[in-house]
Amino acid sequence: MIDLHYWTTPNGHKVSIFLEEAGLPYKIFPVNIGANEQFEADFLKISPNNKIPAIVDHEPADGGEPLSLFESGAILLYLAEKTGRFIATDLRGREETLQWLFWQMGGLGPMAGQNHHFNRFAKEKIPYAIKRYVDETARLYGVLNERLADRSFVAGEDYGIADMAIYPWIVPHTFQEQNLDDFPHLKRWFETVANRDAVKRAYALADKINPPKP
Repeated sequence: MIDLHYWTTPNGHKVSIFLEEAGLPYKIFPVNIGANEQFEADFLKISPNNKIPAIVDHEPADGGEPLSLFESGAILLYLAEKTGRFIATDLRGREETLQWLFWQMGGLGPMAGQNHHFNRFAKEKIPYAIKRYVDETARLYGVLNERLADRSFVAGEDYGIADMAIYPWIVPHTFQEQNLDDFPHLKRWFETVANRDAVKRAYALADKINPPKP
């Protein structure tokens, strides 16, 4: 059994998508970041950086005590290795997956996150900051669009953890002032991933935990 400490953010969705795709038994423990629950002592024991998601695996492969992990990319890699799914086993295929997973962790996620902040949440509207992060998000969308021009999924012809990591950060593309029609290969991939049953289940679960505002 996996305990998933989670809120309905792009990083949270990454892990719920994997768990739904793999069919692993799991239980969700909501961590409402709007209510600052990520700073509670019990959660900090699992995620010392006070960020979601985090997991506790009660059946780790070494047969030892429950294993806790934080950082969504590390969790995806751990779960892929645990299940032997959604990551290539050959050297070159594995490295293709890992570099695009880290591209999301180090590029798309942080830049799109700053885009969200300055566009939607900052109390003071700073035109320079808004333009900087909208433009950088567009550049990253362009990189991804080019990558997807000649392959079905980010790491090749097989769907994997790189796709799971990237997709939730493309979902709020309108918040990021991006038009998917400007990125046709990205749009094709986005629609393919969105139509996966496990992805639909993960987002339906999110809507139950944190219903969309009218």
